[in-house]
Amino acid sequence: MFEEFYTIAQSINNEYIAKVKEQGALCIGYTCSYFPEEILHALGIIPYRIKGLNVSSLSIADAAFGPFICSHPKCLLQHFALGDYSFLDGIIVTPGCDSMRRIDECIRKTAVNLDLPVVPPFFFHYAVPHKITEYSVKWLVEELHRFIDSVSAHFGLSFSYDKLKESIAFYNRLRKRLEELNALRIHYPARIAGADAVAVYVAGLSMPRDRFYGMMESLLSEYTGTALEDRKRLMLIGSANDDIDFIKTVEGETAVVVADTLCYGPRLEVDYVDEEDEPLHALALRYLNHSHCPRMYGGYKQRLAKVVEAIRIAQVEGVVLQNIRFCDLHGAENGLIERDLEKLGIPCLRLEREYGPLADNERMRMRIDAFLERLEVRRLVCERP
Repeated sequence: MFEEFYTIAQSINNEYIAKVKEQGALCIGYTCSYFPEEILHALGIIPYRIKGLNVSSLSIADAAFGPFICSHPKCLLQHFALGDYSFLDGIIVTPGCDSMRRIDECIRKTAVNLDLPVVPPFFFHYAVPHKITEYSVKWLVEELHRFIDSVSAHFGLSFSYDKLKESIAFYNRLRKRLEELNALRIHYPARIAGADAVAVYVAGLSMPRDRFYGMMESLLSEYTGTALEDRKRLMLIGSANDDIDFIKTVEGETAVVVADTLCYGPRLEVDYVDEEDEPLHALALRYLNHSHCPRMYGGYKQRLAKVVEAIRIAQVEGVVLQNIRFCDLHGAENGLIERDLEKLGIPCLRLEREYGPLADNERMRMRIDAFLERLEVRRLVCERP
């Protein structure tokens, strides 16, 4: 039942994108969950969340980025340099972190250096404020206007607020389906493996959303669930992850990921866009307040509170805090979360890992096994009369 989701999630291009491209549809990639897909959907453009998986070498990206930088944006650049994203008609780069900000200039420079057509026809730097204030909401609304003007002019498209309202309503319905999927994870016992859930989430970011909605409805109506009893219930926090094999490594045969805060996933909760508000203001509010990423200033206590609440709801037994090497945002915040959760009696495991061709899942497996043994001892102690 999940095979098709896995196929789409674990590949860069797929038959659904190819089919709509043959029919003349446009497809634009973006790099950050703070970009509102609703805008592209309203314009009839397929949004595509850019992935870095399946890279076998960083030979080109190493020259542009150097050694002391997260391997995720390096993998994105390597894909662009190899022409793997040639099906995109454009790219939207958001400064989620300094490494991701630099991918803007690295893609352009790599194209010049290698004399390759790796820069998509439409290229947009989408700035997102790092604080939630009245003036930053106004700033983001203006940025949305700037993006709409730019993409409409480049492709000769006509933007309609009525279509945007329809797209906002559609995405809210889609979020409702994702919420139902997430309920299967947090059910006790879990009725879906964390890897299967992530496969669905990532696939949904890699194909036409209307087709994905239909697949979601079929899945939710037909899936009877698998009771994953006696498995240690884990929460996964930290760096962006589109690598399903990493989730499988964390789960193994004795654990299940029942909640996460990861980019490419639902990030703890499925929050909706206010359909009664002015559309661009509503989008700015929703995406700025969806602040589970440490790129946002002043939100640590809010993020910690949501993590603690998610742990309670999903009956999480242990938390795995992972960050890709040189990911300063999550590396720093994971230390704070570990300190505060351990004070609350919630066992934590911190992992620094690599991504892409440098991934070392076997080493991770050994540390996770030791952590699961700790949780098993804790279970026995708690169950002791």
